[in-house]
Amino acid sequence: MMLDYVALGILIFVGLVLFYGIIIIHDIPYEIAMKRNHPHQDAIHVAGWISLFTLHVIWPFLWIWATLYRADRGWGFKLETELDSRVTEQQSQLEQLHSQVAQLQQQIELLHQPQPLQAQPPQQEQ
Repeated sequence: MMLDYVALGILIFVGLVLFYGIIIIHDIPYEIAMKRNHPHQDAIHVAGWISLFTLHVIWPFLWIWATLYRADRGWGFKLETELDSRVTEQQSQLEQLHSQVAQLQQQIELLHQPQPLQAQPPQQEQ
């Protein structure tokens, strides 16, 4: 008789641990979204609760959705446009440097060319 109560207690304990464990696991995407200051964190939280009733089918997608956003770079698309603008800016700077180097080389060549000697007028003695 005593073992029946112990077994019932263990069964209730295991059931509660599984129930709350599943709830905690399904809040992981919401916790990630909160940590990353995700703009859709409320929607992720609600979808996490809905995933309990859809046999956890959408939970992996919620996890992906929560991890895609980062506050420092957003969704990641902005970074590529910034890199493109930096590349074009550096290409224009490189072209300017090439033209400056070409001008300096021309000036150096002009300085190294032998110049014809000009007849100097005789100096007057004082």
